[in-house]
Amino acid sequence: MPEQTRLIQGNQAIAEGAFYAGAKFFAGYPITPSSEVAEESARQLPKIGGVFMQMEDEIASMGAIVGASLAGAKSFTATSGPGFSLMQENLGMAIAAEVPCVIVNVMRSGPSTGLATKPGQADVMQIRWGRHGDQTLIALSPASVKECFELTVKAFNFAEKYRVPVVLAADEIVAHMRENYSIPAPGELEVIDRKKPTMAPELYKPYTPDEDGIAPLAVYGSEYVYHVTSSMHGPEGSSNNNPANAAWKVGQLHEKIERYRDEIVMTKEFAVEDMDILVVTFGATTRAAREAIAAARSQGIKAGVLQLVTVWPLPDLEVARLGQLVKRVVVPEMNYSGQIAAEVQRILGPSVDIRRVNKYNGTIITPQDILNAIK
Repeated sequence: MPEQTRLIQGNQAIAEGAFYAGAKFFAGYPITPSSEVAEESARQLPKIGGVFMQMEDEIASMGAIVGASLAGAKSFTATSGPGFSLMQENLGMAIAAEVPCVIVNVMRSGPSTGLATKPGQADVMQIRWGRHGDQTLIALSPASVKECFELTVKAFNFAEKYRVPVVLAADEIVAHMRENYSIPAPGELEVIDRKKPTMAPELYKPYTPDEDGIAPLAVYGSEYVYHVTSSMHGPEGSSNNNPANAAWKVGQLHEKIERYRDEIVMTKEFAVEDMDILVVTFGATTRAAREAIAAARSQGIKAGVLQLVTVWPLPDLEVARLGQLVKRVVVPEMNYSGQIAAEVQRILGPSVDIRRVNKYNGTIITPQDILNAIK
């Protein structure tokens, strides 16, 4: 049976979701507004046979979870903007080496140290493009405590299934809010473990995909001996600078995500059946938007919400499908330039009326801010 409903914080739900998914290793460096994830991990992981390590910085933290994952443990870290910046090189290595892991980035106001305890949503493009070179990953964005838990489980499932790092892109508002929630009973939510090799150890090639496009991953240090490198490598893991191999490798990193796009991309729709105006949101702005469209409808304005639960890969097909039905699209986000708004404009074309609602002063976007743009 599920445990009794209790008041739980978003960051605490993220940690609980990681434990539910089978995480056994956390490495991190304390940074607001993500610190509670580390604190909860420090308290709980030793009790369930796991390991908590406070590292000297976020560079080491990212390296540690890559190593722990290769050694067979589901691993994760939690940080915010400045720390996420430091993780980029090792995160790129994890993408190239196809190492499953989860990075929680609780977004705050920047740039640099910025407003260390205030909300922001300006890391969206860094999450997607922060590493150099051709690479891709998966990013999910929760809008509630319930989603903090469930999307953390999803993040581990995607990481393990597709051998890819996954970013949980929360924001300070969602991470620090408290809502009533009951932790699901074991087995109630699907938990996926990585595919392991079944061939003889001498036949194992760590980057040769099966028919499903994903290569099995052996425990590093087991009887399956293989090489891991951040350099361009072939199916057996050794460095390989051949142009044909490079084309295969870069393509494979993208194709394994593109192939399962419909499983990875998640959205939620609210009151879109008869709408004239669409509000596209992610994270905490979803909550304000839902209240705004309720107020708009009470005034005879038909508005709906498309919540981007998966931020990367971008739900372009879903945006295009709903965007073509309306006269106006409103995109609220806590950043200066409208990072998602620019993507929505790209998808829908220059002729579509895109209204941007931006705040970048460390305060929340309110329902009234969105209602003003709707009207």
